[in-house]
Amino acid sequence: MASIVILGPAHPLRGGLATFDQRLCKQFLSEGHSCTIYSFSLQYPSFLFPGTTQYSSDPAPEDITIRSVINSVNPLNWIKTGNRLRKENPDLIIVRYWLPFMGPALGTILRRVKKNKHTQIVAITDNVIPHEKRPGDKLFTTYFLKSCDAFVTMSEKVMNDLRKFEQTKPAVQVLHPLYDNFGTPVSIEEARKKLNLSTDEKIIVFFGFIRKYKGLDLLLEALPKVNTPVRLLIAGEFYEDEKPYLDLIQQHGISENILLHTHFIPDGEVRNYICAADVVIQPYRNATQSGVTPLCYYFEKPMIVTNVGSLPVLVPDMKAGLVCAPVPASIAMAIDKYFSIGKDHFIPYLQEEKKKYSWEKLTKTLLHLAGLLFKDY
Repeated sequence: MASIVILGPAHPLRGGLATFDQRLCKQFLSEGHSCTIYSFSLQYPSFLFPGTTQYSSDPAPEDITIRSVINSVNPLNWIKTGNRLRKENPDLIIVRYWLPFMGPALGTILRRVKKNKHTQIVAITDNVIPHEKRPGDKLFTTYFLKSCDAFVTMSEKVMNDLRKFEQTKPAVQVLHPLYDNFGTPVSIEEARKKLNLSTDEKIIVFFGFIRKYKGLDLLLEALPKVNTPVRLLIAGEFYEDEKPYLDLIQQHGISENILLHTHFIPDGEVRNYICAADVVIQPYRNATQSGVTPLCYYFEKPMIVTNVGSLPVLVPDMKAGLVCAPVPASIAMAIDKYFSIGKDHFIPYLQEEKKKYSWEKLTKTLLHLAGLLFKDY
């Protein structure tokens, strides 16, 4: 059995990365490995974090060791943390990479670790080229990637982006595993009752942090063009100025069709929002992969997505949902088309396809890349 360290966000930090890291850690533990998470004592300085708080109100996960030690802006801390991990001498470090800002801290830590001539380093690259570009992105990403031995991506786009920087080191693309830690699915009636929503209306759900690239404004502009009587439930915190979105709602006279639950959705409520939807919509302008997609597979909820990034690959048209162009008219047509078809058309495919999205597939890939698993995976 291997000794493993996951380098990335975890409780009390909140969000999809923390949820992912904790679930991955539990998977390794269930397979008999030792696994610890090294998380951040300071993840983002305030100017880089647009939300209300970086911290979760949920209880800490049980049976996982989380060490909140990394300070993303303190070089002395990077050296100290790297030396600590070098002495700990794990067989494998799995490091998350999602933002070039983290490149200097993580790259420096990993360079210290590699001095032990033992630990293998595999990066899960959620993004290589960021959605929102800043000065220094290319330099920071190059610095980080040079400290890794191998890579896992969860979309073809990220794999292509990775190969623009690194052509020779091993890299494997794996489907984003299903988030199965938010509870079992509940009926649409039960979910809506808990959220005080009508059971008689058609409700489409936009779920997740609200940022420009996710295209909520395109969806708001599409709603007046939708012929089917629907309501849009926006479930997630604004990560940028909310005023332009609220202005669009007023401008188009659609306030009665909008349900604003624009706060951070804690883990205990995620299930209700996905299960309450007739369909979940991702009107992204650009995308790599989305954590919302595996959520929908797990809860067997059809999706409407735009044809950007890996979304149309992960949500094949007329199978897991509908694919449209990232423009209001096309989004509106897709919404009408979905309700004319009905959800029952999509459920059998979702039920069958979700079997491919296993955590075991990911752990075996990571171990194989680190040279710790030699049989077929």
